[in-house]
Amino acid sequence: QVQLVESGGGLVQVGGSLRLSCEASGDTLCIADMSWYRQTPGKERELVASIITSGKRTNYADFVKGRFTISRDNAKSTLYLQMNSLKPEDTAVYYCTAACGKLISGSYYFTPATTIWGRGTQVTVSS
Repeated sequence: QVQLVESGGGLVQVGGSLRLSCEASGDTLCIADMSWYRQTPGKERELVASIITSGKRTNYADFVKGRFTISRDNAKSTLYLQMNSLKPEDTAVYYCTAACGKLISGSYYFTPATTIWGRGTQVTVSS
C-alpha cells in the first residue's frame, strides 16, 4: 500500500508564494500519474494540476494556469506544487493523489488504477 503525506501549507498574504510537497511511502513503484486537488467548505473537490509518471506532461486547471507549477522527483517519491501570485480564492485544503497500479506476476497494471489520497494541507491566503 502507498501512503501520501502533504506538507508546506500555511498562511500567506495575497500575491505571495507557497510550495507544497507530497511525500509517498510504501510501495511507491506502483505509482503512475499524480495530481493535486483542492477543496473549500461546501464545495466539491476540484482538480488543480496533474502530471504523468515521467513528469514530461502536465495539465492545469484554468484558474491556476500561469501561477502554479506541478513537478515531481521520482527518486525522492515526492510531488510538488509551486504556487505563486496567490489569491484569496486559492484558500483551500490541498490534497495530493497518486494512481497506483496492481502488481500481477511482477508487472504493474493500471486498468483500473487505485487512487490514493493524502490527508491534505491547509492553504490560507489573506487579503
